[in-house]
Amino acid sequence: MATSVQQKIRERGFLDGQFLIAMPSMFDANFARTVIFVCAHSEDGAMGFVLNRPQRLTFPDVLLHLQLLDPDEAIRLPSAAREFQIQAGGPVETGRGFVLHSDDYLSDSSIPVSDDICLTATLDIVKAISRGEGPIKATMLLGYAGWGPGQLENEISSNGWLTCPAREELIFSRDLDEKYDRALAMMGISSAMLSSDAGHA
Repeated sequence: MATSVQQKIRERGFLDGQFLIAMPSMFDANFARTVIFVCAHSEDGAMGFVLNRPQRLTFPDVLLHLQLLDPDEAIRLPSAAREFQIQAGGPVETGRGFVLHSDDYLSDSSIPVSDDICLTATLDIVKAISRGEGPIKATMLLGYAGWGPGQLENEISSNGWLTCPAREELIFSRDLDEKYDRALAMMGISSAMLSSDAGHA
């Protein structure tokens, strides 16, 4: 993991542990109808992970790419490892993998991002998952979403995002297609209620 990313995560901000839910006015196609889990927010910027974008790669694909697995060994992986979900975490550093996970797994490189959720971006957790020894709840994300100083605040004030406290069950849900509507429902909102002009007189 890049040092700058680690530094951002260590600095707790008021949006840490929050969901960002894209409004219809979101102009960036990368983030249309997305739900993002904010891992770090400070005066230097923010970073988080898109939670509802699929990734074509499978976990065995990742192990093969990292040379942690021979092609003929894939069939011997524990079923939980073969089916472990990989998602597209955002448009920044899309070749880099991050694992969001429950706090029952911790290594020297694990970073707490909320009371119950940790982030690990080193090979130790990948190896543990491949052996069936990883955290109870986890998802791997390739890439992340990042904002410069003041950028996210401006997008929120410009009606680009709704914010609400994150919920663990939504972070780790495997049903990506339902996450956007479920996140809105947490706020008592349906997507039909939203319009690109919401919040403006």
